[in-house]
Amino acid sequence: MTDTSVRIDGNTLRLPGGAAVRFVRTLRLPETGTHPLPPGLGEFPVRRVSDHPDTVPEQWRARGGVMLPVYLREAMWLSFGGTTEPVALQVGVGKVCAVSGKPWSDRLARDPQNYVVLPRQPWLDGINSGKGTVRQFVAVPLGLGATVEGQVTGEEVWGGVQLQSFPLSEERLAEWRETQRRMRSASGPAMGYGAAAPMAMAAPAAPAAAPRSAPAMGLGVGGSMRQEVYRDERPLSDWAGTPAGRVFVHLVTPPEWRRITGEAPPPSPVDRAAYTRAGLPWFDYYDQDGEDLTPTDALEGVKPVGDWLGDDHEPWQSPSSSQVKPLGDAPGKPVQDGDW
Repeated sequence: MTDTSVRIDGNTLRLPGGAAVRFVRTLRLPETGTHPLPPGLGEFPVRRVSDHPDTVPEQWRARGGVMLPVYLREAMWLSFGGTTEPVALQVGVGKVCAVSGKPWSDRLARDPQNYVVLPRQPWLDGINSGKGTVRQFVAVPLGLGATVEGQVTGEEVWGGVQLQSFPLSEERLAEWRETQRRMRSASGPAMGYGAAAPMAMAAPAAPAAAPRSAPAMGLGVGGSMRQEVYRDERPLSDWAGTPAGRVFVHLVTPPEWRRITGEAPPPSPVDRAAYTRAGLPWFDYYDQDGEDLTPTDALEGVKPVGDWLGDDHEPWQSPSSSQVKPLGDAPGKPVQDGDW
């Protein structure tokens, strides 16, 4: 029987079919201009909702999944390094597809494409909003209308991030595995860029409060960066017709993270001007064989969170050209799924 469980391996989510997803903290880009890929500043800690039944909101228990702490206006990217076999992965932000801008679906689609192909796509920093560019994922509260969900659907109901994996069909997967056996010299899966070591977490303490309605967080967008979302080169029929597994990722404010888990949240993100002044690297990824997806109208028109939260006054210093570097089953209990 096929295992449909999603599991946590350290801070990596492992979905059925071999997809590996890490949520990586990063520098928030200015909302004007187009920039190189920002660095990774460590992984977000990820915890199972079902491990905290007495302190998570009732609605979160019903949806199941996992949670991670994120600051207001903090930026993140999704790393897919460690994915073991070809997987089509759907990424939702408030149940809006981050690739197509269409509503969340239990089916893969090609026109427009509503998924990324792993490990072909090494990472995803934001929504597919321009030719060869994405707009950065940035955390924002629900209720302002600033999330991608709010701007595309006119409502803010779900928040968070949704992931759903589709493996190759049994026949195509068997063919792929046989090819791999004949290619012993092939390189391993694509690695994520600039990922720092996981943040050390404080020792857990006993939860101090009963469940309540936690402030809901979703993802809006920030600045634009050079990144392609690759077109799938396989026919749609190569993929399984139904998802192998899915997970709902709740975004938690740092105070709520401490209240729910008893753990200290990671510190506030580093000052981005100080990072650049220190001469630390930014990144530029180029793949001459990859074909970029054309952005859809729904995502191309999404506005940055600054339109709601005001100007970004954090200091900014552009990296020098020498700082931009070119980049050419798991342990743990299953994550509990729910109704969403």
